[in-house]
Amino acid sequence: MNFVLLLKTSDFIVDSLIEWWNTITPEQRIHTELIQIKVDNGPESSGIRTQFLNRMVEFVDEIKTPIQLLYYPPYHSKYNPIERCWGILEQHWNGSKLVDVTTMLSWAKSMTWKGIHPILTLSKTVYQKGISLTKKAMKVLEPRLQRNSLLPKWDILIQPL
Repeated sequence: MNFVLLLKTSDFIVDSLIEWWNTITPEQRIHTELIQIKVDNGPESSGIRTQFLNRMVEFVDEIKTPIQLLYYPPYHSKYNPIERCWGILEQHWNGSKLVDVTTMLSWAKSMTWKGIHPILTLSKTVYQKGISLTKKAMKVLEPRLQRNSLLPKWDILIQPL
């Protein structure tokens, strides 16, 4: 789990993915043909969020591995595994007051999900909110986004150059 001190933004999400990728061994990277990311359609990562899509294209080009963004439809959080994880975390801290970052991180670190303790990181980067591409820049980027013709908002494949 990656936590941020101030604002969760598109840049924070992609930076967290880059951090995750950097933990993968070269052997694992060689055998990774496609990364599928199940996305919750939040305001920072939706299929129309220009900064998120721009950063994802940059990330794909950097790692030379295709990424498929699969979005959960609105109001279907019960199918999203991370929502179950957050529910378990809420039960774990059982109403304890999360008065500061240290307390919150220690509660999160002490939980288990399916017998596994999470690996936590805390980003102290201050991210700027509201970054977006111009329509002209997005028009250049859009051909890189292979949107499924049946589900263009919910299934986006990005191939590396």
